[in-house]
Amino acid sequence: MSASEHAFLSVTRSAKGQLWQARLPDQRLAHAIAEKYDLPEILGRVMAARGVGLDEVEAYLNPTLRGLMPKPSALMDLEKGAARLAQAIMAREKIGVISDYDVDGVSSAALLLRFLRALGHDAQVYLPDRLTEGYGPSEKAVSALREQGAELLLTLDCGVLSHDPLAHAADLGFTTIIVDHHQAGAELPHAFAVINPNRQDDISGQGHLCAAGVTFLLIATTNKLLREQGAFAPGAEPNVLQWLDLVALATVADVVPLKGLNRAYVTQGLKVMGRRDNLGLAALADVGGLKRRPDAYALGFILGPRINAAGRVGHADEALALLTTPDKGEAVVLANHLNDMNRHRQAVELRVVDEAIAQAEAALGQEKRASVLVLNAESWHPGVVGLAASRLKDRYQLPSLVLAVNKFTGRATGSGRSIAGVDLGKAVRAALEAGLLVKGGGHAMAAGLTVELTQLAALRDFMEQALGAGVEQNRSPALLVDGALSAGGATLDLIELLEQAGPYGAANPPPLFVFPAHRVIYADRAGTDHVRCTLLAGDGAKLKAIAFRALGTELGELLLSERQHPLHIAGRLVADEWGAKRVPSVQIEDAAELV
Repeated sequence: MSASEHAFLSVTRSAKGQLWQARLPDQRLAHAIAEKYDLPEILGRVMAARGVGLDEVEAYLNPTLRGLMPKPSALMDLEKGAARLAQAIMAREKIGVISDYDVDGVSSAALLLRFLRALGHDAQVYLPDRLTEGYGPSEKAVSALREQGAELLLTLDCGVLSHDPLAHAADLGFTTIIVDHHQAGAELPHAFAVINPNRQDDISGQGHLCAAGVTFLLIATTNKLLREQGAFAPGAEPNVLQWLDLVALATVADVVPLKGLNRAYVTQGLKVMGRRDNLGLAALADVGGLKRRPDAYALGFILGPRINAAGRVGHADEALALLTTPDKGEAVVLANHLNDMNRHRQAVELRVVDEAIAQAEAALGQEKRASVLVLNAESWHPGVVGLAASRLKDRYQLPSLVLAVNKFTGRATGSGRSIAGVDLGKAVRAALEAGLLVKGGGHAMAAGLTVELTQLAALRDFMEQALGAGVEQNRSPALLVDGALSAGGATLDLIELLEQAGPYGAANPPPLFVFPAHRVIYADRAGTDHVRCTLLAGDGAKLKAIAFRALGTELGELLLSERQHPLHIAGRLVADEWGAKRVPSVQIEDAAELV
């Protein structure tokens, strides 16, 4: 059967060059789910298309911590690390923490600090400077904490590849607990406990957790041990569930798969966030203009970027202070400062992206058949190269590495993002083992690295060889469609119905619908690089829409120019604030001319 016969609405090449296909060609499971649980057929279709089995529906629609949290014994070293942390708390030992400067790392540190402070204890937290120190523990950080009297060291969202700094920690007399989720090598660093579901000998099946998710397991287990040891006066035991808002934030912002325990973390964490008990998150939601109840989109696109901005163009200490402050006035001041930093980050990012696109076009040439983009420049800000890599990956559907050059050190440091089906983290670790990198690591979809400038050409060749076959197999991914709708059928009731199968995110994509043969009756530039428009159905119904980051792309040009002929529009339904009203809207993912 030809591609056109498989294609949804016969779209074999859209504005983004994609083939459109039904996400669920066989509807039998969808019908069975709808019938057994008395659910609308469209909800059954969405769940079936995301791999939900007939007996998994209730747990999927109502994910709970009780049903999904693993036993502490399931994760390697979790019980061992929790026992040592409990011992330190009981003995009033000084605790030092080194954490990453992104949302996951800062949320992990905030989670641990809030737990310790609820027990009348505290910790000294060291967040490295992205520009001057880079990712992970360093001998400088370890020494600084030791000089402040710390005896127990915890590394959060980092440490699993930090052999030399943690060997230095051992020399200084530290007991170290690593709490991480990055892919580990066969040999682990010197540490008392390495709690990481992605270490090679861990068979817990929890490798999808972010660092904050693992940190929550640590504090929950520690809390249980303290209870069993009679550490709490009546009514004094902290309720660790009150901090699930931090876990939900990190889980969405770190783009880990929303499956299993992560779904419970986010579902329950959003409920906690809705209470606005965390003064910093409440203030940040206000300055970000979040008027509706928090959802996964708000975590990923409103709160997350503002917290990340501190580590990108400022210092992550301010983000940590925001997430832990008990003072409402301080929370407002910090939230406004993070908001200002985020605006600055956006401007810096756009300049880097424009220059990187020009460099990519020159590198790809007319054929555009490269397997990977490895781009670098001295003028690029190290804090935004990961964001630029993400933009390039989306634009060219290629794994993209974007590096900031430091002429004084003779090195380039940066980040990479990958396409589905291509394991970039594995390739980066292989390059490290081959001696091409100073340091490097990451996940399948994202990685960080530092390389000597003299090795850049060799690194580019290595990545072409390592990723070429995988890129070729995944070069033209299909756009998977959940169904067709008309503008008139895009209602708030439908949006609320679909939310029952949420939260949506990585590995649980939001439903995507095609609006067949709708005309674009208005389109204009919005913000710096978006296209806002109005769609008109054949029956006269209208629907607001926006295509993010579409300006200057084929999709954006099509939306801005086509007025005479209807288009097939593919997008995701959202409830949006337009003026004083909450109305249905569509976030446009792609468009195609009628065949």
